[in-house]
Amino acid sequence: MQELETSLPRDLKSLIAGKPYTKDSIGMSGSGIFLFEDMVLKVQKEDEETRSEAVMMKWLAGKLPVPEVLYHKVENGMNYLLMSKMPGVMSYDESILSDQELVTELLAEGLKKLWTVDISDCPQRWDLPVKLAVAEANVENGEVDVDNVEPETFGEGGFKDPAELLVWLKDHQPPLEPVLSHGDFCLPNIFVQNGKISGYIDLGKIGIADKWQDIALCFRSLKHNYNGDYGSARRNDFKENLLFEKLGIEPDWEKIRYYILLDELF
Repeated sequence: MQELETSLPRDLKSLIAGKPYTKDSIGMSGSGIFLFEDMVLKVQKEDEETRSEAVMMKWLAGKLPVPEVLYHKVENGMNYLLMSKMPGVMSYDESILSDQELVTELLAEGLKKLWTVDISDCPQRWDLPVKLAVAEANVENGEVDVDNVEPETFGEGGFKDPAELLVWLKDHQPPLEPVLSHGDFCLPNIFVQNGKISGYIDLGKIGIADKWQDIALCFRSLKHNYNGDYGSARRNDFKENLLFEKLGIEPDWEKIRYYILLDELF
């Protein structure tokens, strides 16, 4: 605890003093997630996402099951967000993932819940003008991790580099179907308890955006989890159309490809 406390704002230290925790690295220099018994502390460099997350969590209170903001401060370029811990397990937990019908039904339920939220006074937009501007900054600042992308995105048969992909994305923007979008709708960010969605986490990109943003990343997350790409056992029975059946819609593969490609720049 001593190492963590020395780097925190004084008023935050008093809230967590003496409480045991474990650290879950989020892969960002100078940043981390600290897990307490009933709280989570995110320490991140200030950017567009961190500025948005606390605002949106407060706005979503009573609308969706999201963490409660217990403390928030920006100091010396760092964002400190202390929040309540969500109940249940992440939807990639083996107890959920072992039943493809169940996990797909739950994720479809999670998407539909997002789409029912009234966005008329939503304080944050993450539609294409916003996302492409952030993507452009990522490209210009060399912050795109080209080693952590779909294998066909760059190289032979794909794009030469992130700059070429950015140009293509700007030139092929699909029409907007506006909804409340999570922005990173993948299995680790959706919590489940007693057969129901119990929480949404990692809310830095939540806001008004196209409904296919979340569908695309949900589909990709399911596919990778069932292909064993994240270290779990490979399952050979991934049902490609099941998500769309649960949503009651036909897949728009062009939009799905577009939003997966857009996410490569984040």
